[in-house]
Amino acid sequence: MRRRTFIKVGLIGGAILAAAGGAALWLKPAARDASTSEDARVVLRAVIPAILAGALPADGATRAREAALERTLAAIAALPPETRLELGELFALLAARPGRWLAGIDAWETADVEQTTRFLQHWRTHRLELFQAGYHALHDLVLGPWYADESTWPAIGYPGPPAL
Repeated sequence: MRRRTFIKVGLIGGAILAAAGGAALWLKPAARDASTSEDARVVLRAVIPAILAGALPADGATRAREAALERTLAAIAALPPETRLELGELFALLAARPGRWLAGIDAWETADVEQTTRFLQHWRTHRLELFQAGYHALHDLVLGPWYADESTWPAIGYPGPPAL
């Protein structure tokens, strides 16, 4: 390949990438509040069983997962608006095809606990702190509301706070 051809191809390729990036930013949907986002519901339905593995009751697991989902969404709704929007971006990223590909998940609706656990552990031990922060956000968002609910205390042997 001659030098002039190489430069032309490079300039044309750069222009195409710049146009595609601009179009993606222009067409990007507005950030959604994570407490009302369908993306959040889809991702959390897959993540909750992996994070609460061993804590969910054997009987009534589906009902317990849905209750955990509602408590998690209620906790997200209590966060500041900026945080809810950031979480909405995280859930939108994870729900999109490139995000699912990076997570090693074909579809969150069909992901099993083992796949989701592998994804979470990969983020937990990732060398980049950004992924570790994403893991801790998901982990704390699920565990906080779960253990804050009195109905889950007997499963872990917690008698409740001492009476004063």
